[in-house]
Amino acid sequence: MSPLQIIRVAVRALLRNTLRSFLTALGIIIGVAAVIAMVAIGEGAKREVEETFAAMGTNLLIVMSGSNTSGGARGGFGSQPTLTFDDLKAMQQEVSSVSLAAPVLRLNAQLQSEDQNWMTTVQGTTPDYLQIRRWKASSGAVLTPSDNDSRAKVVLLGQTAAEKLFGGGDPLGQLVRIKGVPFQVIGVLEKKGQSPNGQDYDDVALVPLSTFRERLQPSLGNFIPGVIFVSVRSSGETGKAQRQLTDLLRDRHRLGARAEDDFSIRNLQETANAQQQGADTLSALLASIAAVSLLVGGIGIMNIMLVSVTERTREIGIRMAIGATPLQIMAQFLAESLALALVGGLVGVALGTGIAQLLSDKMGWTVVMRADIALVATLFSGLVGVGFGLYPAQKAARMDPITALRFE
Repeated sequence: MSPLQIIRVAVRALLRNTLRSFLTALGIIIGVAAVIAMVAIGEGAKREVEETFAAMGTNLLIVMSGSNTSGGARGGFGSQPTLTFDDLKAMQQEVSSVSLAAPVLRLNAQLQSEDQNWMTTVQGTTPDYLQIRRWKASSGAVLTPSDNDSRAKVVLLGQTAAEKLFGGGDPLGQLVRIKGVPFQVIGVLEKKGQSPNGQDYDDVALVPLSTFRERLQPSLGNFIPGVIFVSVRSSGETGKAQRQLTDLLRDRHRLGARAEDDFSIRNLQETANAQQQGADTLSALLASIAAVSLLVGGIGIMNIMLVSVTERTREIGIRMAIGATPLQIMAQFLAESLALALVGGLVGVALGTGIAQLLSDKMGWTVVMRADIALVATLFSGLVGVGFGLYPAQKAARMDPITALRFE
């Protein structure tokens, strides 16, 4: 028998018991569908982690001031201004692994447009901050070095602040008062979404650093009461940059060998890696659970194929009597189990894709479909079919023709 004839005979045998064939393949269908849907959910979780940290900025370190102590109570990092603009300049010029560094001064203030008002966070910063955060304007312009040099009274609004102050109107060119000082809206920033702790990145107003220091908080002096955002040249250098910045600031602040740091440096890459590892573990767990379903489906195939061999013992004897070799008999039953597994795999891929899309539409989950996972799941289902169909096929091939012909 040619391979084509073996396949034709196998298909006819399966179609004789359509319902049983479907129920046998159902285990594979459920297993592959579970693999596709679970991996899509896991990949979606990883994508959300990546997007969340991408929204914060690239290769980011955050340098904060020290802690004050009053009556034995310590105020926590940022409560005592210890960073200066001279420190900032040293970071930019003396640390080789630092690409950009930008201070961010903050205050909560009531913003007033012509007919609306809104309490939001006002940040004084430089154009480098927008580059570090990879934050562009959805309309209008962004801050420029000339705005900072000229102490321009201009403001960039986040999406939330723009909506609260101007509704559906165009804010460009409009005036917004911050602590009684009029600022012209030059742009609206792209939507950033929320931080992992629920902070709305878009509820913000950005003004030039020089304008902030002169008009909004003129008593700051040379100290930076906010934070410094530092962008490292590459993700592999974040640890090195953190050590270099620590050494630089300890030396500039004249801290002894046993003295505690009067500043804090947060490495968001470490947090991102921890989050990513958690998402990877979740994906592996979900895929493992789904793989068990595939193995259960394989056991079902073996069980039904053993039953089929027993039922068709006389047929096997007749085929051997008219010249079929043991290898051809084994190939026929392997073809049947392989067909069951592959068809189940293809149907499972379609079903899993549909389930993932349904979860995305109905529950708002982020799912990511991967063609390579679908291909691997289908090939693995075929491997399961061959692996679990091998024993029944060998049992059929080893039958004695005389005994098989006498079987009732």
